[in-house]
Amino acid sequence: MPTDRIVDPATIEFTRKLADREAIRAVNPQRYEMEQLDVILSLDPELKIIIGYRDVRPDEFWTRGHMPGNPILPGVLMCEAAAQLCSYYITHQKIMADGHILGFGGMNEMRFRSTVKPGDRLVVIARGERLKRMACLFQVEGYVGDVLAFEGGIMGIALPIGAK
Repeated sequence: MPTDRIVDPATIEFTRKLADREAIRAVNPQRYEMEQLDVILSLDPELKIIIGYRDVRPDEFWTRGHMPGNPILPGVLMCEAAAQLCSYYITHQKIMADGHILGFGGMNEMRFRSTVKPGDRLVVIARGERLKRMACLFQVEGYVGDVLAFEGGIMGIALPIGAK
């Protein structure tokens, strides 16, 4: 487990919510099965840190087929939750160039450290490392309780709205 956590998960306040699912929809374009965030808990522009979570439900589309009898949240969906958290930050802070949305540009040194299962709350934390109008880089971590589930870097690129 890293000693230089972005935020100690034990210090996170869950009673105050900055944005619920409806408020997230007002910022992020993902819908239906691809919505990977339930709540934004905090956003600190000075430290460039954002914290959110997703409650992993037993009725999600992947549970039947991803390790039948022992469903495990796919790593790609953990990464998507982190990317959506970063997208919320960039859009909310109006960093992205006008007429663009943040697209998934890649990952750096992503590591999965433990499993996430239905019934778990996956807390995702991101810190902006390089925030530009056309590209950005975030350091991300995901936790279940105080157990590190994943860590790595998420890169985002500006995509023109309505791009095909």
